[in-house]
Amino acid sequence: MAHLKSHVLPAQGSIREMVAISLPMVVSHACYTVMTFTDRIFLSRLGPEVMSAAMAGGLTAFMMMTFFVGLTGYATALVAQYLGAGYKQKCAVTITQSLIIAVIAWPVIVWCRPLAYRLFDMVGINPVQLIHQKIYFDILVAAVIVGLLRHVFSSFFSGIGKTKIVMISSFVAMVVNIVANYILIFGKLGVPALGIRGAAYGTVIGLFCGCIVLVGTYFNSSNRKEYGITGSFRFDRNVMGTLVRFGYPAGVEMFLNLVAFDVMVMIFHSVSLIAATASTIMFNWDMVSFVPLLGVEIGTTSLVGRYMGASSPDTAHRAAMSGFKMGCVYSAVVFIFFVGFPGLLVDVFQPAGADPVFLAARSTAIFMIRLASVYVLVESMFVVFTGALRGAGDTFWAMCLSVTLHWILVPAQFVMLKVYRLPLETGWSVLVAIFLFFSVFVYFRYRSGHWRTIKVVEEPVSVIETAIDGEY
Repeated sequence: MAHLKSHVLPAQGSIREMVAISLPMVVSHACYTVMTFTDRIFLSRLGPEVMSAAMAGGLTAFMMMTFFVGLTGYATALVAQYLGAGYKQKCAVTITQSLIIAVIAWPVIVWCRPLAYRLFDMVGINPVQLIHQKIYFDILVAAVIVGLLRHVFSSFFSGIGKTKIVMISSFVAMVVNIVANYILIFGKLGVPALGIRGAAYGTVIGLFCGCIVLVGTYFNSSNRKEYGITGSFRFDRNVMGTLVRFGYPAGVEMFLNLVAFDVMVMIFHSVSLIAATASTIMFNWDMVSFVPLLGVEIGTTSLVGRYMGASSPDTAHRAAMSGFKMGCVYSAVVFIFFVGFPGLLVDVFQPAGADPVFLAARSTAIFMIRLASVYVLVESMFVVFTGALRGAGDTFWAMCLSVTLHWILVPAQFVMLKVYRLPLETGWSVLVAIFLFFSVFVYFRYRSGHWRTIKVVEEPVSVIETAIDGEY
């Protein structure tokens, strides 16, 4: 039986094992990208200001929940470490602590909504865009609990390596969202046309349906028995303490990064409607290139966490390098599209009629996409090695690097675009250069090897094969 198993299981830390875990997560994040991307395309038919409003409003709504997303998201690494150490019941207990945090977070996020309004006013968003932006933002914030719960249950399946169910959940969310948005935005099947309201409602409906898939699988009979889920619904001081201790840097990192990115996007938007259109098109394609890489990051975090939990840092390193190779292949494909077909990519967002704002923004958007191809090649380095550091427990240093990067970008963009009023192309060029610089720092932190000495879960079991089951 053991001989047969050796033929079935991929080598520990190999590319094959990384693909088995990461590929469904890449597809899952690609589904989310398609979902958001389709929203933008639909809304672009109503005008560039509506498309830009959805981007800024949606990004701000996500920013409001990012601290809690980062905090509860560390459940992926913690579940993986408990699994690697042989403590399966602790996996479900970890998810319960994350659910407690999510429920507490919901009213806190809604209560902070006026702060976002002040941010909109401070950066000087065009009034035409601002009306749509607040509508979209309000609906998403009111339903933020749906996204939080979906994220928590996704973390469980990512941590135990059963990422196919996360992929199925994302696919369901994508299909429902696209259909609902088409009906609600344009008023099909007898439904009144709701415009940007329809886009927000469609997003919430899609996420809810995806969440139902995860919840149903989490509570099925085999999962309840294997992980002791029925007895996991209790507050566990030790597990909560570990989750908060190692998860808060990720939460702080996500929140500060998204605040910085949100402000930076709105600085671009506040320059003019032309600048808002060009930057929105660019950031939409940037999302296409970046978000699927998060699937590779989650796979890397999961495998590195699992092998570190089993006291096997060498295997964890092999897993990280496998993730890096996988990320490089994806980045190379994106590079080809950004360099070869920038005009085609921009024209995807062309409004239904001849729009002077879009026509004026087209050449700038093409330049921005071409230049983005430079940092696309090193995105995998930044994302994968940051994920490896988190999986090993080196979350504080990963936070410092990432937050510093984003908060250098904000004043740089403000000074160039708002104080000196330099062209949008100049601001984008400096952004790309700073990103390249910081990617090198992330790599050197990983290469220092400090992460090898961090202990998150004590007393690992001696036989790691007991933790490598499920999908294989």
